[in-house]
Amino acid sequence: MNRRTPRLFAATLAVAALALGACAEKADDKPSAGTAAATYPVTVGALTLDKRPEKIVALSPTATEMLFAIGAGPQVTAVDDQSNYPADAPKTDLSAFQPNAEAIAGRNPDLVVLSDDRNKIVEQLGKLKIPVYLTPAATTLDDSYRQITELGTLTGHADQATDVATRMKDDIAKLVKDLPQRAEKLTYFHELGPELYSATSKTFIGSLYSQAGLTNIADPADADGKSAGYPQLSQEFIVKADPDFVFLADAKCCQQSADTVKARSGWAGLTAVKNNQVIALDDDIASRWGPRVVDLLRVIIDAVAKVPA
Repeated sequence: MNRRTPRLFAATLAVAALALGACAEKADDKPSAGTAAATYPVTVGALTLDKRPEKIVALSPTATEMLFAIGAGPQVTAVDDQSNYPADAPKTDLSAFQPNAEAIAGRNPDLVVLSDDRNKIVEQLGKLKIPVYLTPAATTLDDSYRQITELGTLTGHADQATDVATRMKDDIAKLVKDLPQRAEKLTYFHELGPELYSATSKTFIGSLYSQAGLTNIADPADADGKSAGYPQLSQEFIVKADPDFVFLADAKCCQQSADTVKARSGWAGLTAVKNNQVIALDDDIASRWGPRVVDLLRVIIDAVAKVPA
């Protein structure tokens, strides 16, 4: 999702509460051609669907990506205003940041997929008998795999979802396997925004860097966990830590680049800057936990592999 501010972005990803709406409306549409028949009712957690959902509203860019990746795209009739991938997703003016139950209900959904429960939207939709599946921000890759497979179960694409999760696992295993062995780990700074908010190893994005064998300079800044894994660092802190890499998750939103980083006070002497190891990431991919995390990890590992062991 596009960041309103790094603080809001951090808060969004830190959400960990899981709530599921129950009850399902009847879906009269027949399964799309080429889709293997699934047996209903199906149950995931506290949510039971009596029939295959044919009017899905996704109010989470990650959920949108997951649904299309598992073959449920034709069942998605509306997505939120931040869901920009894939390009043919039915984007609307529905907001995931300020969800409106009346506007959502106006789409006549038989399943709503959310990433967090803003404005008590789960309770509101429950009163309207609209089934809800909540996909909180992942903290591990296993969370991502689970959400993909559960969406597969709910939408009648269990086999496709299993294939997607398995392919992700296999691809990540291959990427990690080819990493060079090092006597000392390389360090990095992951930048969420120019205000220098970052993410520790306890976050989902931090877990990806751990897969790449990197040490996070932000970890000591949130040792007590009071920042929920998203501390704001100071220029002095980063300069003193002198990371081997700077990864920019604000290249698109905030036009940050190797040049803008180098121009910051005291940053020209950083190892990452001197060795041309300031890496611009795709902001969207770096803020989501869907199938494209493999692409993100590939960029990280490709950068690490270029450094002599």
